[in-house]
Amino acid sequence: MKILVTGGAGYVGSHCVRLLKSKGHDVWVYDNLLYGHREATDPARLIVGDLLDQPAIEKAMRDHAIEAVMHFAALCYVGESVTDPAKYYRNNVVGTLNLLDAMRACGVGKIVFSSTCATYGVPQQVPIPEDHPQNPISPYGFTKLAVEKALEDYRAAYGIGYAAPRYFNASGASLDGSIGEDHDPETHLIPLVLDVALGKRDHISIFGTDYPTPDGTCIRDYIHVEDLATAHLAAIEKVQPGEAIRVNLGTGVGASVRQVITACEEVTGKKIKTVEGPRRAGDPPELVANPQGALDALGWRAQHTSVKETVASAWAWHKAHPNGYAG
Repeated sequence: MKILVTGGAGYVGSHCVRLLKSKGHDVWVYDNLLYGHREATDPARLIVGDLLDQPAIEKAMRDHAIEAVMHFAALCYVGESVTDPAKYYRNNVVGTLNLLDAMRACGVGKIVFSSTCATYGVPQQVPIPEDHPQNPISPYGFTKLAVEKALEDYRAAYGIGYAAPRYFNASGASLDGSIGEDHDPETHLIPLVLDVALGKRDHISIFGTDYPTPDGTCIRDYIHVEDLATAHLAAIEKVQPGEAIRVNLGTGVGASVRQVITACEEVTGKKIKTVEGPRRAGDPPELVANPQGALDALGWRAQHTSVKETVASAWAWHKAHPNGYAG
């Protein structure tokens, strides 16, 4: 398949691009490099462009006879979405509508959209199934839900097939250590803890130690980035024009903040200094996926379910690239 991957120079996108290419797909990356990294992808296959430029998207699709799209290009900082929602609605919603309209204009019939468990909001049950009510609590979550709604309407009206995998906490790095996580600013727990091990941070803050969980800290479902890639591959090969696939991507196993810190200490051999603080507003006690839907719809299940294994892959990347792609 000839596939256009928006945001393919970013964290999850770059891992998916590499897997797609290894399976023989003809892949082109469309990325504005705001948060993506030129070094994370093949520069000969990189089209630098923005989703707010619909003519440029159409040109890329026509120039390369694109048959399908994987869409990762989104802003994803929850806190920033609260302070600057206009930025998020413009990029995440308007940008995606431009992409969908470019697909219509160019006759591209299917898309895999990178969605999120943030569309569920505070869970009413754990593990979370796909039919759980979607009540996001941040503008970021609302933008992702708005796109899911648009995808369904475009499917019904125009026949565009889509898969909307809602994933939980993306984590880890490629198993060969060649590509990994490099965000600025960084907000994900594992790389922040590993920064303490590298001496780049003095401590890691624990926000809330009185949650109704076994050790009092929040529990999350850490899904390895290479498992995310295999799920997206399965989705792009499975979905057909006019069809819809909505699945959770997670391990079905949660790990607490303290458990992640302990795993980082065991992997790195370093003592991690922690500072305990009050809860952050909007942090649910537990977010864990029910992954059965992905198994049923895609024949997919996570292969890397050990947090320690995931941390080890991240540590290999961060130790070799302490400044990310800059060196």
